[in-house]
Amino acid sequence: MFYAPVLFKTLGFGDDASLMSAVITGMVNVVCTAVSIYSADRFGRRILFLEGGIQMIISQILVAVMIAINFGTNGVGEMSGSTANFVLFLICAYVAAFAWSWGPLGWLVPSEICPLEIRSAGQAINVSVNMFFTFFIGQFFLTMLCHFKFGLFLFFAGFVVIMTIFIYFFLPETKNVPIEEMNTVWKAHWFWSKYIPDDAVIGVETHTA
Repeated sequence: MFYAPVLFKTLGFGDDASLMSAVITGMVNVVCTAVSIYSADRFGRRILFLEGGIQMIISQILVAVMIAINFGTNGVGEMSGSTANFVLFLICAYVAAFAWSWGPLGWLVPSEICPLEIRSAGQAINVSVNMFFTFFIGQFFLTMLCHFKFGLFLFFAGFVVIMTIFIYFFLPETKNVPIEEMNTVWKAHWFWSKYIPDDAVIGVETHTA
């Protein structure tokens, strides 16, 4: 999103086409974020995370393959119009998946999983980590693109694989769960239950009763 015009121009798009492609991906981002707003409380967080993650992985790998075929390891080559349009479609597919999963839910889920006692501290950590790595990627993306070339997309796809596996095994569904009862969700989880004391859940149940 930061370097969309530069990225598209690097892939062989003209100046006007690069700018228009960036506008298209921006519009996809806005529309698909609205999809997340509509879907998160209807279908749940996990399904959006998992579907979005899988779609992001596939898109990244296919973009890497297309760049590898057309530019190789030395970064020299060109794309036909149809190939460039297909790459644009893949990037839009990636942006769409991110916009209805990791984009908004990366802010929503951390804000609702912490008990009230530590919610502010948990959210502060989430925001700090998010901003730090946003800054890191913003500073080094172009340098990494020059050195890794198509491998950069495989590099990020690898992270999305780890993220998606983490969601599958370690994130319980939090849809329609009041924040006061969140400890009950963690206590029922196969891994996190060992970190939730019994009195935390009993206290919630007693209060609810």
